[in-house]
Amino acid sequence: MAADGGFSSQMLPCVFSPKSHQYLALCAQDGRLRIWNTDSKTLHQEYVPSAHLSATCTCIAWGPCRTAKEGPQRKKRKSEAGPPAETTDLLALGTAAGTILIYSTVKGALQCTLDGGHSGAVNSVQWHPEENVLYSGSDDAHIAEWDLQTGKMRCKWKADRTAVTSLCVSPNGKLLLSAGMTIKMWDLETKEVYRKFTGHSTMVTTLCFATTRPPDSDGMYFLSGAAHDRLLSVWQVRSDRKDKNAVVSFTLTDEPRHIDLLKSDSKEEAVRLAVVCKDGQLHLFEHFLNGPCKKPLSPGCSVQVSSAGGKSGEDETPVPVPLLAASLNSDKQSLQLAYGSYLQPVIETTPVNTAERHICLVRDIQTTLSLSIDTAISMVKTPIVNEKKSKVLIPGLPGHQAPLKSAKQSSQPEKRKKGTPTEMTIEERLEQVELSAAGKGGEKGISTLQTDSYAVLLVQGLESKDKNILNRIFQIRKEMLIRNTVSRVPLPAILPLLEELSIKIQGHPNSAHAAVDWLKAVLTLHTSYLSSLPDLVSQLGRLYHLIESRVKGYQQLLRLHGKLYLLMTQVATTSSGHNVNELDHTAKLVYEEESSDEDEASGDEGLPEDESENWEEDEDDDGEDMDTMEERQNHADEEMREDSKANGDESDLDAENESEEE
Repeated sequence: MAADGGFSSQMLPCVFSPKSHQYLALCAQDGRLRIWNTDSKTLHQEYVPSAHLSATCTCIAWGPCRTAKEGPQRKKRKSEAGPPAETTDLLALGTAAGTILIYSTVKGALQCTLDGGHSGAVNSVQWHPEENVLYSGSDDAHIAEWDLQTGKMRCKWKADRTAVTSLCVSPNGKLLLSAGMTIKMWDLETKEVYRKFTGHSTMVTTLCFATTRPPDSDGMYFLSGAAHDRLLSVWQVRSDRKDKNAVVSFTLTDEPRHIDLLKSDSKEEAVRLAVVCKDGQLHLFEHFLNGPCKKPLSPGCSVQVSSAGGKSGEDETPVPVPLLAASLNSDKQSLQLAYGSYLQPVIETTPVNTAERHICLVRDIQTTLSLSIDTAISMVKTPIVNEKKSKVLIPGLPGHQAPLKSAKQSSQPEKRKKGTPTEMTIEERLEQVELSAAGKGGEKGISTLQTDSYAVLLVQGLESKDKNILNRIFQIRKEMLIRNTVSRVPLPAILPLLEELSIKIQGHPNSAHAAVDWLKAVLTLHTSYLSSLPDLVSQLGRLYHLIESRVKGYQQLLRLHGKLYLLMTQVATTSSGHNVNELDHTAKLVYEEESSDEDEASGDEGLPEDESENWEEDEDDDGEDMDTMEERQNHADEEMREDSKANGDESDLDAENESEEE
């Protein structure tokens, strides 16, 4: 069984035919369906859908084995009598446009098209094991039930709040598993929820029944795998409904992509499981499903394929080759593997010794890829397309429209006129960047190029390790431009980019400051990808130790900063206190009372009286404050002296007046 799902651009459908595993069906990046014969290792059929670019294939499911009845048949003798041979015929293909194609391998042609049921991309298709019924789950959060005899939809119901990413029908055909963020088990007769399971934090991409036992016997188990999850969970359907948590977990090196298993019919029979992960490794498990298991189970055997990287005479370093699919043979001693490229995979049957924990198969890919495609056997079906309604689209981007071109214009080579400008090379672009940077400033000149051009130049600089290109790109200081460029960098270039940034951070402080902005954008935008890498610590070890060494003295610097700040505040407080104590005792305002001319002529006349009155008032006010009698006596003496002086002056004035009268 394959891990269905068209929501991931890197996940391409690849499925072996059931039981005999005679054929391998896969859809590559170009949208074509290719069926390979596993016995002869040749291309058996190739089908090109009419909308293979705009509506790419998202999921594939082989129909159940049926008895072959087509074609002229002769009567068999009694000696030749026996059960009719079961062959695999129909193949269901879900597309990104929401349609489902039913392809016949016997006829080598499209049998029918199921449309009008979904408004979003089809993520999973599943056949009913006994009836001519097909189930499909889509991005529109609905499940559709199709009648293949009439080619029409029987019913449709909403299954989840989000997209339905995976489906699986029980072996008895009475229950249906659907998954998005949660797993639901449906009763196909009533279309009601039978059970509900929660345990994955991301979208569930894989569902598969592990046993053929009925649910009432507490012996029904099924498997589930989710995106960015390195655990394959096993759930038990119990009659007491105490099945909220997974009972068994299988540990993987990456998220599961393709699953094949041999179901268990009883408790005494173990389940054999083969899981192909996203990193291209194969893990084999064998376990008896008799109840819960607390610890996650590690694989009993891991298989990886590698090839010699160099030519003869050079340094031959083994290069890992990703596995696309694997199937378990009934003899329990061998495996059928498909590895290499989706366009031309390598198929082989190899014995596996499960006693070894790790197996590395070294293969010469260049020699095995020289497979001859038998043109007499292969039947390539290219439908007739209306040229006026055709659109030129880019493979892998559904719905992306390019300028329309007619068939006549595209068939004839364009004649280049004299003087027409050609596409600029990278060197010419860099020269323009230098000129614009010299005339307008660094950032303004570089900002004339588009963000897509930055991403392309950055990837080319990382691949060629051109320091000139990388230095020009890393001079960008605008935050939005950096984020847009980093978001367009493909995932395989993220680790080389981090290595270059770690080198920049170790260099000059000016370049390190610019590299920190780029490092922040990479870690923010690609956190999910980096967290999915199994050996992230070893790959980013230098950057980790660099940051740790830089931050090691940060706490001490903070403490020193706090002490200096406290000391400076104390110094400022003491200096301000000294300024308060040194008061200025000089008067800020002096008031002088104005006097008349008569008072000036008479001199000091009347002053004693005024002063005496003032003193008397002061004496009345301050009498209470006099503590001793000596002070009072002193005041009395002073008053007597001043009175005598005043009386002397008055006598003189009276004498003068008398003389004048005389």
